[in-house]
Amino acid sequence: IRLVVEEGLNQLPYTECTVTTPTGHKYEGVRFEKGNCGVSIMRSGEAMEQGLRDCCRSIRIGKILIQSDEETQRAKVYYAKFPPDIYRRKVLLMYPILSTGNTVIEAVKVLVEHGVQPSVIILLSLFSTP
Repeated sequence: IRLVVEEGLNQLPYTECTVTTPTGHKYEGVRFEKGNCGVSIMRSGEAMEQGLRDCCRSIRIGKILIQSDEETQRAKVYYAKFPPDIYRRKVLLMYPILSTGNTVIEAVKVLVEHGVQPSVIILLSLFSTP
C-alpha cells in the first residue's frame, strides 16, 4: 500500500528545499505544495489511510461511503465528509480494489459536485479487474 501511496504522491507538485535532519545534517529534499488531501472510499479505502499518513502526517483526509443498491446494482452515496476547501485541493482518491468502476465513477461525481476539477483527482488503487 505504501508504494502505491508514494507513487501517487509523486504526481503532486512540489518544490525543492533543504531539510535539516534531527542529527543536524543538511539534506536536499522536496516539500509538497499546499493544497493536497486524501479521500478514502469507505470501507476498503480506509486501509490506505495509514500509508498516506506515514508519508504526510498533516494531510487532510475526507471520507465517502458508497454502496451498490441490491436491486439496481447502481452505486449510491450514503455518506460524504470532505475538508471544507476541497475545491481548491488536489485529491488522492483511495480505493484499493477496483472491479466495475461504478463506485469510483460515483465518487468522482460527488467530488465534482463539491467543486473539485477532475484533472486534480488521482486514483490510488492496488488491483483492477476487467
